[in-house]
Amino acid sequence: MSNDDNRPVNGPDGTPMPYSDEKGAEAHVPAHLAADPIADPGLPPHTWRPTDVDPKAEKRAERQIAAMFIAAMISAVLFVVAYFSFSVGDNWDTFLGMGASTVSLGVTLGVSLLLIGTGIIHLARKLMADAEMVEMRHPAASPPEDREATVAALNAGLDEAGIGRRPLVRNTMIGAVGVLGLPAVVLLRDLAPGDALDIDKLAHTLWKPDMRLVRDVVGTPILASEIEVGDLINAAPEAMFPSEENGYPELEGAEEQSEKAKGAIIIVRMDPDELTPATQPDKWTVDGIICYSKICTHVGCPISLYERTTHHVLCPCHQSTFDLADGAKVVFGPAARPLPQLPIKVDEEGYLVAQSDFTEPIGASFWEREKL
Repeated sequence: MSNDDNRPVNGPDGTPMPYSDEKGAEAHVPAHLAADPIADPGLPPHTWRPTDVDPKAEKRAERQIAAMFIAAMISAVLFVVAYFSFSVGDNWDTFLGMGASTVSLGVTLGVSLLLIGTGIIHLARKLMADAEMVEMRHPAASPPEDREATVAALNAGLDEAGIGRRPLVRNTMIGAVGVLGLPAVVLLRDLAPGDALDIDKLAHTLWKPDMRLVRDVVGTPILASEIEVGDLINAAPEAMFPSEENGYPELEGAEEQSEKAKGAIIIVRMDPDELTPATQPDKWTVDGIICYSKICTHVGCPISLYERTTHHVLCPCHQSTFDLADGAKVVFGPAARPLPQLPIKVDEEGYLVAQSDFTEPIGASFWEREKL
């Protein structure tokens, strides 16, 4: 061990050694006798891999890795084939209680990902450079020369990986990862099957002239005389509750869920004198009873948080706030358009019914919502 001016501090046997100052006078003995408590064990002898010393083993590893990447490409293509070949229907228990489509899609995609991962692991263990490196600690702020050295080390690492020298491995790996994008495209397209992207579908709902407004969940019709000032009722079209009496057809599956979302409404009652012309009280309301779409015009969340003293309704997703007394005008938040209003009236029995469908498409503002 030595001090700052490189003079020895400890003798050969580890005992303190006095040293002289600049004038040759003997100085003090250092108070601390620090020494390395553990000897540097060093690194074990390097063991060469078979692919490092045997060209035949190296070529064999290349072919094995390339075969994995090619098999991954084939499996990804089979995923797409299975997607279009097996239908999802009533026969869902084809294999051990699971459908043919589910099993085939899961197996082919899983095998493709497994083979790509296995191939990359074998590439790193068998063909990439196999050398031990010691990284010394350095200041957090690297000087320019260190940055240049890092870039040089990265370039050297790329050269040592041998990707440039092994076009078979490189091309098959790139191909496997590229073909893996096909299942992703298919799955993303499946988020909107059929004509789900048809914007015109949002322009029409189940609401028809003289269709009754019924309470959500239970489906009971709503008498105008039963609604008190300040009430808010979550409601739906009567067609969502088909029966022999009303004669509406039965809806099932995705169609039922879609129509239920589009037709959802809120009904509120307030003092008629508080309504502005934007609510069209002379044509679309009944004694202060107003009906709006329940779907927020921001991103389509359901709304029903009502503050009766201000007549404001709040969307819980992003806090868009609408003034129901003023045509559901946006008074706060990211929504860009008012809630669509459903024209209503009272039938001969005193129940609330629709005059027509909504006069503009319901839902988020990013759809085209021109007046119909």
